[in-house]
Amino acid sequence: MSETHKTGADTQLGDSPAMVELRALRASIDNIDAALVHMLAERFKCTQKVGHLKATHDLPPADPAREQIQIERLRRLAVDANLDPDFAEKFLAFIVKEVIRHHEAIAAKTGN
Repeated sequence: MSETHKTGADTQLGDSPAMVELRALRASIDNIDAALVHMLAERFKCTQKVGHLKATHDLPPADPAREQIQIERLRRLAVDANLDPDFAEKFLAFIVKEVIRHHEAIAAKTGN
């Protein structure tokens, strides 16, 4: 590891077995983060198309009934995956808020 990329753990643990394990775990985390970014990009490509469909057919940007169904579904998935369902719901709410913002912008561009 280069001197410019050393972390506190590098300084404290050196090349110990703990540091080797920490580096491996961090590499996995980095891979997961990259996958998440790519998955979010694909998700937003789909939601952009939804936004265009909604605008074309004069549908509202938000669909509270669908959002509630998705919240309940995501909470169940989170429980099954041993993930805090409150965190999962907050994460989905953040994404949905951004999607609605995009849908509003698309509607405004199309005059709906």
